[in-house]
Amino acid sequence: MNTSPLAAGIAFHLGPVPVSVTVVTTWAIMLALTVVAAIAARVLAVRPKTLQAVLELFVSTVDAQLQSTLQRDPAPYRAVVGGLFLFILFANWSSLIPGVEPPTAQLETDAALACIVFVATLYFGVRANGALGYLKTFAEPTWVMIPLNLVEQITRTFSLMVRLFGNVMSGVFVIGIVLSLAGLLVPIPLMALDLLTGAVQAYIFAVLATVFIGAAVGGETGGRGAAQSSKEAN
Repeated sequence: MNTSPLAAGIAFHLGPVPVSVTVVTTWAIMLALTVVAAIAARVLAVRPKTLQAVLELFVSTVDAQLQSTLQRDPAPYRAVVGGLFLFILFANWSSLIPGVEPPTAQLETDAALACIVFVATLYFGVRANGALGYLKTFAEPTWVMIPLNLVEQITRTFSLMVRLFGNVMSGVFVIGIVLSLAGLLVPIPLMALDLLTGAVQAYIFAVLATVFIGAAVGGETGGRGAAQSSKEAN
């Protein structure tokens, strides 16, 4: 029996390994997104239909945001940032399905997403500057800053996790409390607000991931664009 409202229920066991409801929901969301993307890729046309038009608009918007922030070709970063945004968006919105708790309301999921950003930051930083060049960035503007720059890598990853978890979990708690006290119809405006909040949190997470990648990639224009987007996200 779960004694904490933050504990994830167990859906089933694979031998001795328990599989939580959060994991099942996460894989269901990923499967649904993969299926939609596969279907859209098979029906590409010069005159796009609704699904293709929506996806093309989404890709164009992501590319514009990446180009504005990084001042670089957005293609290498599109899959990571766009994938994070889509998953977090639909994970947040899954709370509107009766009986489904959003995976992003679990600390483990948010920690995994933050770790993806951490690894992507290292990867793109090394790819753009080389291993030695990327390590040198930790000594900027002076070698005295090395410990602080190393700590920053950890603290900003932690802040990504806590920011997403806190905002999503608070929304789940509020809607649950109002629903238990006021019945079915009263929380509908709050559910509409939850849609907006879920989209905003997905956007902020994606923008911050882009900013962190931009800082790792470096360069004068990339750094300036990343700093500006960081101010806008905050």
